[in-house]
Amino acid sequence: MNGAGIRQALIRTLTPTSRLLVLGVAVILLAMAGGALGLRWDPFGFQQRRMERAEARAAWAEADGAARRAEVAGQMAQAVRLEAHHRKILAVERATVAAVIEAEEADDAKILLDVERAERLRAHDRELCRRAPDLDGCAAASGPA
Repeated sequence: MNGAGIRQALIRTLTPTSRLLVLGVAVILLAMAGGALGLRWDPFGFQQRRMERAEARAAWAEADGAARRAEVAGQMAQAVRLEAHHRKILAVERATVAAVIEAEEADDAKILLDVERAERLRAHDRELCRRAPDLDGCAAASGPA
């Protein structure tokens, strides 16, 4: 018997179900061999969908990271502004306390307002306006004085 005869004898002995099974095994072996060679076949686009989902997650993560960095930068800037504001408040309080003590201990504290005392008060006002120009009554104040 030659090769063609053996093949025909083999085909005759296989039932239709076993022929489908042999054909399925052959297709699977071909797909595995193609995969080993680097060939990819994705008829339903599963790989593309996974890639799009991964890219969307990466874009969301980048946007979330940028938002968190901006939030932290804003909090740090706010802390700096708050610290500057507190320093300004403390300086104004110190200047006010010094002026009050000086006014109370002055020789003319009980005398009606004279030129020297008025000048002291104006100097104190100038100092307050220099340290906190946004106070009411200062030249740089916004709104009614």
